[in-house]
Amino acid sequence: MARLRGGAAAAAVVLVVIGAGVSGCKKDAIGSAGPEETKAGGGGAALTAVDSLTVKGRAPKTGYSRERFGTAWADTDSNHCDTRDDILKRDLKEVKFSDGTCRVSRGVLEPDPYGGKDVTFTRGRSLVDIDHLVALSDAWQKGAKYWDASKRIALANDPLNLRAVGASANRSKGDGDTATWLPPNKGYRCTYVAAQVAVKKKYGLWVTGAEKAAMKKVLAGCPGQKLPSGGNSTTAPKRFHAN
Repeated sequence: MARLRGGAAAAAVVLVVIGAGVSGCKKDAIGSAGPEETKAGGGGAALTAVDSLTVKGRAPKTGYSRERFGTAWADTDSNHCDTRDDILKRDLKEVKFSDGTCRVSRGVLEPDPYGGKDVTFTRGRSLVDIDHLVALSDAWQKGAKYWDASKRIALANDPLNLRAVGASANRSKGDGDTATWLPPNKGYRCTYVAAQVAVKKKYGLWVTGAEKAAMKKVLAGCPGQKLPSGGNSTTAPKRFHAN
């Protein structure tokens, strides 16, 4: 995850680039929708990168379970905080902790990138989710089924693929890809789709024909949108390999 603690920050940087364009992809209405410490320019144009993705049909969902991607919120960067808390620390403002600087008890999404409104996070209430931008079930059906456990665990905990979002909008997504679901907040769609392209390119996941067309349609409205880069290694530490 993108860490706010010491040297760990460099090992887990997520680049979130706010695009300028038209057709719903004008300058992102929510400002910096990801970690404030990131910078632009790591991966070139997101629109161009779409053409590098392999196009295949969606494979059956047979055999999928969340457990195939390891224990939820594994501490793959060994900073002694779980992935969920790391993303909350990165994406929330006015963060409060219940134990030092790890377990997040409260904070504010200003605003929720998916819904466009401020959402207050209070631990124990279900108002903020950590979304896998590329849903794990979608990944399973587009290549992850054939990976070893280490790579699946890496994907599930990679900050490049994670964002704190409002639960209400997020739960309408399910395991949808770009062809079937986009954030209600139109000002965030270019950033969202660029991140999905980046994750699929990084991990070698394929896209369907309809998904590729939908990605290009969104990004055509913001051709200057940069491709995010960074995040964690695509291989989880050895202690997770047996999962």
